[in-house]
Amino acid sequence: MFKTIQNAFKIPDLRKKLLFTLFIIVVFRFGSVIPVPFLNRTALQTIMSQYAGNNILAYQNMLAGGAFSNATLFAMGITPYINSSIIMQLLCVAIPALEKLAKEGNEGRKKIASITRYVTVGLGLLQGTAYYIFLRRSAIITSDWKDGGKGVFSCIVIILTFTAGTALVMWLGEQINVKGVGNGISILLFAGIISRASYLVSQIVSYWQMALEGKKQFFFFVPIYIVIFFGVIWFITFMNDAERRIPVQYAKRVVGRKMYGGQSTHLPIKVAMDGVMPIIFASSILSIPATINLFVKAETGFWKSFFSFFNTTSVGYMILYFVLIIMFAYFYTTIQYNPVEMANNLRTNNGTIPGIRPGRPTADYIAKILSRITLIGALCLAVIALLPLIFGKISTMGNMSLSGTSIIIIVGVALETVKQLESQMMMRHYKGFLD
Repeated sequence: MFKTIQNAFKIPDLRKKLLFTLFIIVVFRFGSVIPVPFLNRTALQTIMSQYAGNNILAYQNMLAGGAFSNATLFAMGITPYINSSIIMQLLCVAIPALEKLAKEGNEGRKKIASITRYVTVGLGLLQGTAYYIFLRRSAIITSDWKDGGKGVFSCIVIILTFTAGTALVMWLGEQINVKGVGNGISILLFAGIISRASYLVSQIVSYWQMALEGKKQFFFFVPIYIVIFFGVIWFITFMNDAERRIPVQYAKRVVGRKMYGGQSTHLPIKVAMDGVMPIIFASSILSIPATINLFVKAETGFWKSFFSFFNTTSVGYMILYFVLIIMFAYFYTTIQYNPVEMANNLRTNNGTIPGIRPGRPTADYIAKILSRITLIGALCLAVIALLPLIFGKISTMGNMSLSGTSIIIIVGVALETVKQLESQMMMRHYKGFLD
């Protein structure tokens, strides 16, 4: 990977793209530390330290690279854009007009992208308003809206600042798509998660110091943790490249005096076709009860037991997490892939799967392969997501930042960006038939 980046810097065009991408990342990190006005910083740090754990606030803070807990310009991060993209994907399946628009080629995709931007700004406004209400109830805002014009002014400024930050992050991501390297939103998400790597190192150092102070078990658990960390990275890399190849044979056809077709190829189906989405969906749903508990504060009776069930260290939570990851993997595959449409495309192009009749039998065969590959990919995702939780419960190192979601995002974005660099380098070195 580092050799690819080094070679890319030797090519002027790619060097400009890489430097532009780094510049956008720097701008993004600057925006992540610029605080919004009218907030009590000391009170903010105190209240946010109480909300670390398994809840929507901690999850949002992870995706925003720590900007959410500091209530900065980019506190909403790229979450509104991700949610907007997911909503549009679902609507394109549910609404025929949007589905037709998605199939209209480049112009249709541009219209859907435009709608996605408007939805992103709307979600940013909604989330910014909710965050303002949370800050106001926590007595973090220095001037309340009841104080007259000054309070109303501070309310408008804070909400519009969060919304503007959402729009700016979206714009920065699109600039990377146009002038940089890689997927812009993924790159910014990658940069936000990587920025918290120092926190992970400090945790490892603190546990090692605890081992030196007399807690001998950490002499065993800390090296095991490091081995698991790099083992998970290797496993994700292996899973990212794994695929099931369905053989396809194209029939020969004569056009005029020339014969076309007749070649053999394959239809690749990746094991990690869903990426990190099933884990994101499952984590978001399971964090809702823990978030409700932040405001309810149930300390006795049935509700205490109910909210304890959704603690990340409970066995019930791990089982439910496992089941939800499997369910959402199948759900996301269903909305992403249509076996009937894939079979029709093969038949239209005179392609067949050897031993399978065209039409409905081909669609059933592809659906069966998709079901099996989805199960394998979902089980791999579940292992990656649950391994940190199981290790934390056994080793009592439950607050370690070994998040399966974070590692999948980091490794996936890094591999995808390197592949794009390699493909662009190949295009620039390919001399073609003129040789």
